Amino acid sequence: MASKLALPTDPPLPERLDRHLLDTVGVVPAQASTGALSQALSQVARAELSRRWVAGEQADGVAKARRVYYLSMEFLIGRSLGNAVAALGLEGPAAESVATHARTLEDLQAQEPDAALGNGGLGRLAACFLDSMATLGLPSFGYGIRYEFGMFAQEIHGGRQVEYPDPWLADGTPWEFPRPETTHRVRFGGWVERAEAPDVPPIWRHAGEVMAKAYDHVVPGHATDRVATLRLWKAAAPAHIDLHAFNSGDYARAAEFKNEYENISWVLYPNDSTPAGRELRLRQEYFFTSASLQDIVARHLAEHGRLANLAEHVAIHLNDTHPAIGVAELMRLLVDEQGFSWAPAWAMTRRIFSYTNHTLMPEALETWSVALMQQVLPRHLEIIFRINHDFLLEAGAQRPGDADFLRRISLIDEHGERRVRMAHLAVVGSHQVNGVSALHSDLLVHTIFADFANLWPGRFCNVTNGVTPRRWLAQANRGLSGVLDARLGPAWRRDLGELRRLAEHAGDPALQADVMAAKRQNKARLAALIDRETGIDVDPASLFDVQVKRIHEYKRQLLNLLHAVTRYRAILAQPHAAWQPRTVIFAGKAASSYHRAKQIIRLIHDVGAVVNDDARIGGRLKVVFVPNYGVAAAELIMPGADLSEQISTAGTEASGTGNMKLALNGALTIGTDDGANIEIRQAVGDSNIFIFGKRTHEVAAMRAAGYQPLRLYESNPQLKGVLDSIAAGAFSPDEPTRYRDLVDSLLWGGDHYLLLADYEDYVATQGRVDALYADPAAWARKAILNIAGMGPFSADRTIGEYAERIWSLPVRS
Repeated sequence: MASKLALPTDPPLPERLDRHLLDTVGVVPAQASTGALSQALSQVARAELSRRWVAGEQADGVAKARRVYYLSMEFLIGRSLGNAVAALGLEGPAAESVATHARTLEDLQAQEPDAALGNGGLGRLAACFLDSMATLGLPSFGYGIRYEFGMFAQEIHGGRQVEYPDPWLADGTPWEFPRPETTHRVRFGGWVERAEAPDVPPIWRHAGEVMAKAYDHVVPGHATDRVATLRLWKAAAPAHIDLHAFNSGDYARAAEFKNEYENISWVLYPNDSTPAGRELRLRQEYFFTSASLQDIVARHLAEHGRLANLAEHVAIHLNDTHPAIGVAELMRLLVDEQGFSWAPAWAMTRRIFSYTNHTLMPEALETWSVALMQQVLPRHLEIIFRINHDFLLEAGAQRPGDADFLRRISLIDEHGERRVRMAHLAVVGSHQVNGVSALHSDLLVHTIFADFANLWPGRFCNVTNGVTPRRWLAQANRGLSGVLDARLGPAWRRDLGELRRLAEHAGDPALQADVMAAKRQNKARLAALIDRETGIDVDPASLFDVQVKRIHEYKRQLLNLLHAVTRYRAILAQPHAAWQPRTVIFAGKAASSYHRAKQIIRLIHDVGAVVNDDARIGGRLKVVFVPNYGVAAAELIMPGADLSEQISTAGTEASGTGNMKLALNGALTIGTDDGANIEIRQAVGDSNIFIFGKRTHEVAAMRAAGYQPLRLYESNPQLKGVLDSIAAGAFSPDEPTRYRDLVDSLLWGGDHYLLLADYEDYVATQGRVDALYADPAAWARKAILNIAGMGPFSADRTIGEYAERIWSLPVRS
């Protein structure tokens, strides 16, 4: 149970709220606006969390605790107020207090912008993990970048995605704690001077440097006093402006120096289709990784006075390859700055680092040209060459004479332009490498990392992803949470396995009625969001068919859309059939330079414009796109979904976490046997999920045999009609050839993600969805069984496995 939160001398919460309105916000309580109330309540929660935070950090320091440091380019934490109030157990008192001001907690939470610190699953996973680290009592830090504008704010103009800055920090945030005393210098460029003595390390003569300034966010645990720290770095120029240039009237040049360095922390994932964009991306990755490692070393020295025991007290986890340069950076810090010789420094480094891989696609594994790294990080390139030299000698001793094997595992890709393989660096520099679902981890050791797995079979393991039930059920779905509390009690928030007790009551009409009443309420909220954001009126009684995730060809939003067009054409052909009304809901962002993904977004809007306005359809089909998808939108969409689209080409999705969130909220999954869909199927039962399409081995066999999508097109009149209508401009009459190249990419371009191969089975499986939805009791039973099966997909279970198997940290829950 949570300890007492307020000190005995603290006044009741309404008094503290009014005090902050007056003293912190500076308004008369009786005249406070919704925004002012939101700020004041945030300050109340901040004060409570600060006490826990300071006490925990002091205790860890005294105990000289072993800590885990989680390095990630993204932390998609969403809004903090609701999470903080829930973690503190203040929801009831807070609701009562704001009610005296004629407001609701939801009103106050809506005032807070989403923290623009991530884009998709990678960042949301990191945020869930910090929540679980705190809840399980792990001494933990997350490290990332304090992006001023995040990914981008997505707007839709004429069906097209348009990107705008997302100035989430424009009005400040009560949730960060500036740490002006914590600043680290991060250097770039220049050259390396070699010392004459062999035991003296080279000197890096850098060409420029930037200051990394620390800003902390507190991440509370639930039913515990423990909190985790999210430390974000802001880039600051050593000098703010060129004062001489300013006084000379050259104001643009005066600010140029400042902007050259501070743009590092402006935007998440700059457009890397240009040389300047690629260089900025590399600078970003090194900037936050170097600052974080310097911070870790400084903290360890302050507590222990020496670095020889660093590996006993520090575990550093790389969330994908973005911070992989940390392997070389730690070696630089140990050898160049701390006087370690190479061999003990390397042994220590490999004990400290662990790495999570998030992709099976070779083209998605990050690489950097040797020329660019030489320009930006010349000393690190030398270190990587040294690591590679020693590694290839070690590997070559096991496979003498096998030059092709050495070529495949080398940290340097020598084909064409020489490139540094960052995933290889992460694998070689880590003591443990994990995948994020059973299938993904198995494929890792049989495909992209097969050679490494042959060298070090014990280095690879699986830790299936999970999501926090606090954010994604307790907070996002209060209606369903109330049903669960009434049936199970509140313990499921900390032990999601409690949900399995629902299974024996899945056929109970009373439970079914309660669960579906909560679903109807959530669908009404989602319909209101759609109307507010798009102006499209949708029927909450229709089946809400949801695909919300990053727009990417392998996630196959286009296959979903082909089904929508198929359905539209079928309704026109058979207008008197008993069609199940359906609302097809998309949301997600396309990378700014990803033309094909943007084209798919535009096609979704064009199809929606035609379908939604066709009176012949009679409202039996709607196609909508919710813009600017983020955590706040997801918290409304996930609880309102009936059907969860998880339709990636088998063998391409590492895991997925949207599939877990949606099933946890009672949506049934339609998906391929890919990623964590497989484990969800095993948990909920084959009859309670809609699996379709080619399996991973069938995909591989089809490609090996010479996949011919044109044959499928010619042999399936339904598919042919759908593609022909799109290509002929049925949904783009103002520009009939707008989607000809998109269709050609399927028919003549190889259909790389096998949409046409899975189309027929997908459409047939959607027919099974309709038939089940027509039987409300049967649908409700399966929805309950999905909820009941979600126990294994808690981030608490995931982090418990990391702590035990990879980080060697005791769980204190």
